[in-house]
Amino acid sequence: MSVLDDLFRRVPALLMARRNLSRNRIRSGLAVLGIIIGVLAIASLGMFGTTLRTGATQQLGDIGNEISVSPNFQEGIEELTERDVDEIRRAVTDGAVVPVRSESKLVSRGDRQTVTTVYGMENPGALYEAEQGRVPDRLRQGALVGSGTAGLLDVEPGNTISVDGRTYRVAAVLAEQQGISLVSPNNAVIVPIEDVNGTGYSQVVVSADSGQAANESAVAIREALNEREERVSVFELQSITAGINEFFGILNAFLIGIGSISLVVAGVSILNVMLMSTIERRQEIGVLRAVGVQRGDVIRMILAEAGLLGVAGGVIGAILAVGAGVALNAFVLNDPLATFQAANLLYIVLAVGFGVGTSVLSGLYPAWKAANERPVEALRK
Repeated sequence: MSVLDDLFRRVPALLMARRNLSRNRIRSGLAVLGIIIGVLAIASLGMFGTTLRTGATQQLGDIGNEISVSPNFQEGIEELTERDVDEIRRAVTDGAVVPVRSESKLVSRGDRQTVTTVYGMENPGALYEAEQGRVPDRLRQGALVGSGTAGLLDVEPGNTISVDGRTYRVAAVLAEQQGISLVSPNNAVIVPIEDVNGTGYSQVVVSADSGQAANESAVAIREALNEREERVSVFELQSITAGINEFFGILNAFLIGIGSISLVVAGVSILNVMLMSTIERRQEIGVLRAVGVQRGDVIRMILAEAGLLGVAGGVIGAILAVGAGVALNAFVLNDPLATFQAANLLYIVLAVGFGVGTSVLSGLYPAWKAANERPVEALRK
């Protein structure tokens, strides 16, 4: 408190503003409450949008780093050839190329069986990780079982399974993949690529190191394979993440707009407080003007009162907003420290700045009205 007291002593306008606001504590408190609600609404809604975006991004994972190349069925292309795969490998300079064959087969273990998708891959380690066992760099024998299929068949590494009558030893149970995946392994079985019928490929998955690298690879693949005819369709999952980010950007703007309405209402409340205060202190202001206090001094005094209301409401609202953000992120993301990321801190600063600015703007008219009233008229009862 000593720092604040020293500040008030150094700035007489602030000292008078604090004294004047303390004359009617209930009215001033209600005005501050309006600013608190407005700041809390803007900051909390902004952080809510950021939390939703972060949660969606976590669910999507690294899908923006993957692209899928498939035959262009509209042009009569039924499958990708070895030549197509070689062209894709030459076009991709930063990432792993995984050709895929797929078909539905009966998979069984003992008296348990299910019809599931069987993928043929040469290098599944570029896309998946093991929950149990080990995923080999090159799959030449054995099978990899998705977590869902493993649970259904009660499979673990070392067990044997039958795929359409052919026996495989399970090398690994794959970790469950959350969110969107181009080739989801959860309810599938992966075997060596030559064990799946066909000479061509149903698709090729490219896993790049970054979204930018994936985009560059997609452009290079289109240029290499579609120069003469549209042989392939290239699907970039980065387009999904870009669309999601754009959606949440619009949602954040909408939520902040709603929160701003409450702050505008609080500004009207402060305007009313300042007008009532200047009317009640009409004679006092008249005396100040009569003894030589300048218009600018009166304006500064009134604006200081409005500013103090805004600062008090803004600081309290920011503290409450941080508390709300911590609780929200702990519940949604299980990470309360996510509240302190740059985007959320920006929303808090903007909310406090908007609150103080609204308060000062609301005090402009009462300050101008009080400063421009003639002393003789102000002193008249």
